[in-house]
Amino acid sequence: MTPPRRVLMVSPHFPPDSSAASHRVRLLAPYLGDYGWEPTIVTVRPDDYEARPDAGLLATVPESLDVVRVCAWSSGWTRRVGFGDLGIRAFPALLRKCRELLRQQHYHCLFVTIFPSYPALLGPMLKRDPGVPFVLDYQDPWVGAWGLTAGPSAGGVPDLKSRVSRWIATRLEPMAVRAADAITAVSEATYRDVQERNAVATSRPCAEIPLGGERGDFERLRESPRENAFFDRQDGAFHLSYVGTLLPKGFETVRAFLSAVAVLKERNGDVYRRLRVHFLGTSNQSVGEPRPRVFPEAERVGVDDVVDEIPIRIDYLDALTVLTHSSAILLMGSSERHYTASKLYPALLARRPLIALYHEESSVVSILRRAAPTPWGRLVSYDDQHPAASRVETIYDELIALVTTPPPDPALLDLDVVHEFSACAMAGRLAEVLDVASSSANAHAQPE
Repeated sequence: MTPPRRVLMVSPHFPPDSSAASHRVRLLAPYLGDYGWEPTIVTVRPDDYEARPDAGLLATVPESLDVVRVCAWSSGWTRRVGFGDLGIRAFPALLRKCRELLRQQHYHCLFVTIFPSYPALLGPMLKRDPGVPFVLDYQDPWVGAWGLTAGPSAGGVPDLKSRVSRWIATRLEPMAVRAADAITAVSEATYRDVQERNAVATSRPCAEIPLGGERGDFERLRESPRENAFFDRQDGAFHLSYVGTLLPKGFETVRAFLSAVAVLKERNGDVYRRLRVHFLGTSNQSVGEPRPRVFPEAERVGVDDVVDEIPIRIDYLDALTVLTHSSAILLMGSSERHYTASKLYPALLARRPLIALYHEESSVVSILRRAAPTPWGRLVSYDDQHPAASRVETIYDELIALVTTPPPDPALLDLDVVHEFSACAMAGRLAEVLDVASSSANAHAQPE
């Protein structure tokens, strides 16, 4: 029997950290063994995360996984000098630990996932000695709308810091891309953009590996149910829930949806009064008191009496509980075509009707049309020529149909499509990339 090959996976965010970036390696690593790869995960110790720890999320990580944790600089003092980015705070320790592990045993591949982005530079640094093949993985664009047309200021506009961050990214990304033996991304559009920015990337193997769905998370929830502290699903109202961060380029979609709710208020008061719209975890923060992002827009259009918002990130299993308890689920993308279907799989596995508002080129659109046709999934798509703001009437039509139509037949939901994008299937895709990267690097190392 051929012994498994080893892959060193670097992911600064990892459970119990509750950040969205924790899920990438959490979902992929447990299944790599099925495809002949043995992962070692290098991450940050729980005390060094700024996010509130999520014990329930940590419980989803198999005890058999080899997880190595390092210390990061304290954000308490780094923020005093202007930065809190975990990728910077942990970079020296990640580099030391990876070098130590590479000296101790042979690894056939190095896998670094970004976000945060700066650890991608571990690739070119670690390839110098001992020359381990390097796979660069994009969860989000390194150089994207942030700092150009999106930022942390009011209304999601850039500020000086975000512009400087983007300028630095344009200088550093080419270094990591040149060193990469392969590139993976959550969507094809994401790695295509990398190729447009970096011509050398066109000569590298590239693969689309979405963030897969995990049925086991819902099985765990059924075994140990959680209380829903956010609304009473027995109160007779129609509870429509959006769970997750509001994207920097997603404000236009939010405004279009709320405008449709305002039309509903004007035209059909009875249906409007039944509706309750919950926005939960809309910030990327799990501590402190982040400011609301959606509620001010709801107030502006006069629908704040049926809309509520909890900006702070909620624990993962609490989020799944909300999805399963909702009358229906609201999914929203952004004006960027690269936006992927990461929120779609948990929504489908929750087996609740949904309404989805996405750019026509998002992977959500094609998958949703296959997995959950109307009336199970009500899709409103838009594009660059016909933006979300032009689709208010269509959103209104689908919204009123969603609230007034009896729950659809579960047989209409095709979960076999979800299985195609399960965490196990996505691990198989990654294993193929690791095979290619390690084989290519070995071939290049052979004498001519």
